[in-house]
This record gives sequence, structure tokens and C-alpha cells, in this order.
Amino acid sequence: MLIFPLEWFPLNLPSVGDYFHMIYNIVTPFILQSLILKSPKKFNQSLFTVLMTIFVMGASIHLVGDSINHRLVLNGYQLHLSVRENPIMQKLDPPSLIDSFELLYFYDEELGHYMWYLPYFLCFLLFFNTTFVSTQTKSTDAKAFWPLALLNSTYYWYLVTEGQITPLFVVTTFLMTIIWLYQRFVKGNRLDINGRFLLFTFHLTIVYVAVWTSLFWNDEVLRTKYASSLIYVPEPWSVYSLYGKRFF
Repeated sequence: MLIFPLEWFPLNLPSVGDYFHMIYNIVTPFILQSLILKSPKKFNQSLFTVLMTIFVMGASIHLVGDSINHRLVLNGYQLHLSVRENPIMQKLDPPSLIDSFELLYFYDEELGHYMWYLPYFLCFLLFFNTTFVSTQTKSTDAKAFWPLALLNSTYYWYLVTEGQITPLFVVTTFLMTIIWLYQRFVKGNRLDINGRFLLFTFHLTIVYVAVWTSLFWNDEVLRTKYASSLIYVPEPWSVYSLYGKRFF
């Protein structure tokens, strides 16, 4: 517990991070709804409801798994190792209990993340598709564009790396780029400021992720943990567990 004393949030009760996660699960759908309502084109409300239902289910699955994982870390679980390679898991009796923790990891890090982020980024993709205007429309700029873009890209970098959703994010960015190329060179339209912001931040996030991955490209320990991943991208907390924990 880096900020709050452990006595304030015993291990058999939700932590302060869990409460913030609960608030996130409740507030985010309303923020996304506000974004969709600003769309120049009418958005299918039934589709949005389905997406938000999946989003809340996925984020809630992750909340439970992440909460238990946090308590495991406080008891010696090492994030840079796989479930079976963790020393505390190898001490379980009977050994078949490890299967239950691997199932928990699957729900938390794989199923939960994709149920969470697939509708999340799909909402942005659908909104992006409505941000094209005629080239004759007057262009507008915002002074805070670049600072917000850099900040937003940093946030997305954390979501992509810690959430292990690089394939999903790359596909979303690719689709955005294809839509932009089609609208720009076939339809003769251009992006408004919201569309430019989304496209720029998504592309900048890809650069961030590539640079981050290159820093640990030859790390044998991290490579072993993510050997089964489609794309090798180490999680920030795994890097902290391996290299930074000794300093904090």
C-alpha cells in the first residue's frame, strides 16, 4: 500500500483502488453516452446499450480478478512470472489449486479485458466515422490540442500495455486509418477537430507502445512470461515487479 495504510483497507475488504474501479464502471458509460450524443449523425441506441452492457460486464470481471490479484501481490506474488512459475503458487496444496488461479487469470487478463475494451474502442471507432466534414467547411483549431493529445496518448499507452490489448488497439487504429483514407481521397471529405484528435492520439499511442516494447525486447524473463501472447508487449506492472520493486 504505497499511499494508504493497509490497516485502513484489510485484505478481506475492498481496497481504495477497488472503490475507484467501481466508480469508473458506473461513470464511464455516461461519459461515452455524452460523446455519442455529440455525434453529428444519429447513433443506434440499441447498439450502444448492448455495447455498454458488455463493457460493464467485462470491467466488473476485471475488477474482481484485479482485486484478488492485488492481494496476492501483497502476499508475495510476482507479476513478472506466470501463474505456475510463481513461488507462492508452487507451495499450494493440493497442486491442482493452481488451475483455479489460472482460470482467475484468464477471466481477469483475457476475457475481462476484451469484454471491457472491445465495446470501449468500438464506440470511439463509430464516433470517428461521424467526424468527417466537407473540405469547404472552415477548419477549427484548439490551443489545448497538442497537450491533450500527448496526455491522452500516454493514458492509452497504459491501457494497451497493462491491458494486453495490443492486437485490438492495432486493428482499431488500422480501421480508423482506412476510413480516413477512403473519406479523404475517395469521398473528398476531411476530419473535424475531434476526428483529428482521435486519429493522432491513436497513432501516437502505437509509437509509444513500440518504443516501450523495444526497451525490453531482449528481456528473457519477460519474454518467457509473454511467450504465448500474439504480440510481445510487457505490462508496466510486470516491469515494476521485476526491476522497480527493489527501489520502492
